[in-house]
Amino acid sequence: MKRTNKIFLTFFMMALLALPFAPGQPVSSVLEPDKALAMSSDTNPVGTNLIVQVAKKQNPAVVWVESVQKIQKMKRQTPDHPFFRNFPGVPQPPKRGGGTGSGFIISPEGYVLTNHHVINGAEKIKVRLEVADKEKTMEAELIGSDKKTDIALLKIKREGNDTTPFPYIPMGDSKKVEVGEWVIAIGNPFGLSHTVTTGIVSAKGRDIGSGPYDEFIQTDASINPGNSGGPLLNMKGEVIGINTAIISGNSGGNVGIGFAIPINMAANIMKDLKEHGKVTRGWLGVMIQNLTQDLADSFSLKTTKGALVSDVLPNGPAFKGGLKSGDVIVKFGDQPVEDVSELPRLVAAVEPGKTVDVVILRDGKKQTVRITIDAQSDKEV
Repeated sequence: MKRTNKIFLTFFMMALLALPFAPGQPVSSVLEPDKALAMSSDTNPVGTNLIVQVAKKQNPAVVWVESVQKIQKMKRQTPDHPFFRNFPGVPQPPKRGGGTGSGFIISPEGYVLTNHHVINGAEKIKVRLEVADKEKTMEAELIGSDKKTDIALLKIKREGNDTTPFPYIPMGDSKKVEVGEWVIAIGNPFGLSHTVTTGIVSAKGRDIGSGPYDEFIQTDASINPGNSGGPLLNMKGEVIGINTAIISGNSGGNVGIGFAIPINMAANIMKDLKEHGKVTRGWLGVMIQNLTQDLADSFSLKTTKGALVSDVLPNGPAFKGGLKSGDVIVKFGDQPVEDVSELPRLVAAVEPGKTVDVVILRDGKKQTVRITIDAQSDKEV
C-alpha cells in the first residue's frame, strides 16, 4: 500500500511540473516579453548567431583613428575635473595609446563620428579601415568638434576621383534603449584592431560629472583604452551610442562599467558640426541648484521636482523675461523639468532667438513667463 502511494505521488508531482508546458497552457508572465515595451531592438541573441552577423556586417565601418599632434609642453591637468582624475573608481575617458582611438563611418560619403578627446590638438588625422579584407590608411579632415559633449566629426579624404561608397553604420534611436537590452561594442582596445565585445545596457541617463550635458548609457560590454569613439550597437546592427568613458580598476582596464554618449545627442551635435563646424547652444542666464526637501519646505512647496533659480544674471535672457531668484522652473517649453540636470540640456537644444514658455513656481503658485533664448558662449546655462 505504501509503495502504491509513493508511485501515485511521484506521477502526480511529474504531472504538476509538466502542466505549465502543456499545449494551450499560458507560460508564466515573467517569461513573456512585454509587447508594449518599445526597445531599440527586441531581438534576443541567445542561442543564435546574430552577434556574429552584426559584427561581420558592421566591422568594415569601424575605423582606427590616429591623431598626429604638435609637440607641446606638458600642462598640469586640472585636479578638480573628475573626467581626468587618475584614481580608481572615477569615470574617465579611456586613455589613448600614442594618440589613437576608434571611430565609425555614418554615411557613404565617409563622415566619421568619434570622441573630441581622441583628436584634440591633432595636426593631422589618419584613419585605418578595412577595404576588401585588407586594412588601408587614409587621411581625414576635422569637420568640427565639441568639447562639452566630447563629440567630433571627421570626413575621410578620397583618393583621386574615387566615388566608391564607404560602408557605414545606420543610426538607431537611443530613446528606445532599455536597461537589460543586449548591445555590442566594436573598437581598438590597447591597439587590438576591430575587437568585438558584448553585454547589456546597465543603466541610462548617467551623470558622471564630465559636463553639464551628461546623460550617458552605461554598459557592461567591455570597453578599454582605445575604444574611445567606437560604436555601441543594438541587435539590429544600429549604433545607439559612442563609447566614451570607463570606470577603471588599478590596472586602468575594464571593470564592467563603461559609458556611451546616446546617438540621438550625437546626431544633433553632428548636424551643427556639419553645417557650421561648431555647436551653437541656447543660453538662459541663470544659476540653478537642486530643490532639496529643506529648501522646498522653506519655500512652502509640496514637491522637490524642478530646478531652483539661485541667481539671475543681469541683462541676460532670464532677467529680461522676468525670472527671479527663488523661482522654481518645473517646465521648459513642452518638457517637464524633474531635476536640475535636465534644464541645461533643454536650454542648450533651443535655437538662439526663439521664445520659450517657462512654467515656474513662485510663492507656491504656478506662473508662466516667456523668455527669448540667447546664444551661449562659455556660460553654463
